[in-house]
Amino acid sequence: MSTLLIRNAECIATFDDQRTELRHASIYIRDHRIEAIGADADMPPSADEIIDARGHLVVPGLVNTHHHMYQSLTRAIPGVQDAELFSWLRGLYPIWAGLTPEMVQVSTQLAMAELLLSGCTTSSDHLYIYPNGVRLDDSIEAARQIGMRFVATRGSMSVGKSQGGLPPDSVVEKEDAILKDTQRLIETFHDKAHGAMVNVAVAPCSPFSVSRDLMRESAVLARQFGVRLHTHLAENDHDIAYSREKFNCTPTEYAQDLGWLGHDVWHAHCVKLDAKGIALFAKTRTGVAHCPCSNMRLASGIAPIRKMIDAGVPVGLGVDGSASNDGAHMVNEARQALLLARVGRALEPFGCDHGPSEMTARNALEVATRGGAEVLGRPDIGHLAPGMCADLALFDLRTLGFAGGAVHDPVASLLLCASPNSAWTIVNGRVVVREGQLATVDLGPLVERHNRLAVQLAAGAR
Repeated sequence: MSTLLIRNAECIATFDDQRTELRHASIYIRDHRIEAIGADADMPPSADEIIDARGHLVVPGLVNTHHHMYQSLTRAIPGVQDAELFSWLRGLYPIWAGLTPEMVQVSTQLAMAELLLSGCTTSSDHLYIYPNGVRLDDSIEAARQIGMRFVATRGSMSVGKSQGGLPPDSVVEKEDAILKDTQRLIETFHDKAHGAMVNVAVAPCSPFSVSRDLMRESAVLARQFGVRLHTHLAENDHDIAYSREKFNCTPTEYAQDLGWLGHDVWHAHCVKLDAKGIALFAKTRTGVAHCPCSNMRLASGIAPIRKMIDAGVPVGLGVDGSASNDGAHMVNEARQALLLARVGRALEPFGCDHGPSEMTARNALEVATRGGAEVLGRPDIGHLAPGMCADLALFDLRTLGFAGGAVHDPVASLLLCASPNSAWTIVNGRVVVREGQLATVDLGPLVERHNRLAVQLAAGAR
């Protein structure tokens, strides 16, 4: 059994049920779980490893509820830099058709490295395109090597352009093959235990790329095996128009009709969720992955996150794909959620009721930690308390970006000051970022290999 002592932190923001914040406190970890939090004098005097946390803020590991990690290969691609969602996708589908298993594995590790360095310890990923022998197994192996807690979603597209869908026919799959492979992945990799490092979820891509039959059958399959459901919903005006034209209903009505509401479901974006949709999501405890940077990048709009939270909708944070963000820095994503909620309220008709207090720094951090854990169905992560998984991030408050802020409020300064990288990131009791450096994978060769593959992928589409 291994032990780890995080000693004498400047501040520990637990985000537990009481939202406890401790000054000059310590955390004792045994194997994969937190054993004790409190005054240093109350901790065991020794451990296999001791981290001197003086001058550091400790927070729960951040939780990323929506990503497309392969897209890190197509950041800042010319031709789609100024496009909205549908034209952006049409421009990128032909490039993504050239993905290989190596590209998926390398891009997944690069995306996870970026997340880990920003204090994120758990991430989902929505891989919905499987050309040239690509399998979700490639992403799962990448996560195992780098040490990230992973919710791998088996995405899919089955309705191509010839059938009225958005993607070209060359990148869609047969529905029976999709369901068969999804069941294989659940049976092979999904772990229901406390502290599981890999979960599998069922994730047809979107209303404009899969059939109603696949949505229904996916929901049946997921509930048969007790796993979660994920898809994109109500992302922008074109998304709404597609649902009305093809299905004669709103996206929320579409989801309700197909069995895609419930505590075991989370939808990405929901920028255009109306009042009835919010009420139905709240009643059924259906989750939302809020992706502020991507929604701004593609000009999709401002999701009504405060209204969702106030109504009781579970809301987590997502960086979305690296080609629509174009980064994966979870602290920065939380900062953007904070700022966008405030400006979004001010843009509403007749002004606002809350103003700058529409979203506080602690509100946004709660969405990025506890909120994400709830959305992913993980009661064992998202806050710090004895018995919880030992997932946490340490930020050095003595650095330039915190100057003049951390001395007043170390917790709020994490989002109100410049977005920092973590000094230490710990996943399941294992140090994966040590003194600001990735400890599990050699980052230099990974970036070099990734860039080489990115050039190869783009060149292959010309």
